[in-house]
Amino acid sequence: MALYTDGPPSSIDDLSAQDSQLLSVATTEQIDVTQKLALAHEQVGIEVEALLRRMIAAGYRTGIESGPNLGGVVVTKPVKLWHTFVSLKLVYGDAYYNQLNDRYGHKRDDFEQQAKWAYEKVLAAGLGIARSPLPQAATPTVTGATGALAAGTYYVSTCWVNATGEEGAPSIPASYTVTNQTLLVQAGTAPANATGWNVYVGTAPDQLTKQNGAPLAPGGAWLQPGVLATSTKSPGDGQKPSYFYPVPRLIQRG
Repeated sequence: MALYTDGPPSSIDDLSAQDSQLLSVATTEQIDVTQKLALAHEQVGIEVEALLRRMIAAGYRTGIESGPNLGGVVVTKPVKLWHTFVSLKLVYGDAYYNQLNDRYGHKRDDFEQQAKWAYEKVLAAGLGIARSPLPQAATPTVTGATGALAAGTYYVSTCWVNATGEEGAPSIPASYTVTNQTLLVQAGTAPANATGWNVYVGTAPDQLTKQNGAPLAPGGAWLQPGVLATSTKSPGDGQKPSYFYPVPRLIQRG
């Protein structure tokens, strides 16, 4: 699971799965769905921060190394649904105000109710917190180096590893075409709590497999051997929550 701060939890495909008319409406009404996803990410993030403050006020420890902030919140299914429905509400709100079309208004209101339903599920389940959160890795820098990897285009992704062996969300893959050479991979700047990183390589973005054994040292580089390891694991989708913390429905009074 990704961290909330890695970016919008939902994609356009997630929104389309909930509303098959989304793309048609967005095209007709000239609505930038990507922008709505980002705006919903900001709005839900503000609400999650408020929930974190409520937890602290009620005496709960968050388990986040850096304190009560979004950096350690994991995107659970209820949080993702909440973001999905808020995004759809924003799309249909924009469509309604463009045309004052009651059909759009009804859909906006329906998605607002579904967003409230998802919010209640977040309250019931609690917030998932990663004790030592690792942000999604940046797309790695890939260059050619002396070697004998089979000619072709390769895709490379990296992810950070912490002291307990957890992996953060994998980076967006980089691509590189080699001829009579191999790949030299360098990760970006390591987060403070990263103890290493893993590298995944494949001949397609959805066919990546882990190439290194033990995690690589931060600041180091990976020189790809002449043969890809293909029987190893694929990238995960990030950290699972270390804890779930209940969210008080009422702020405690002194």
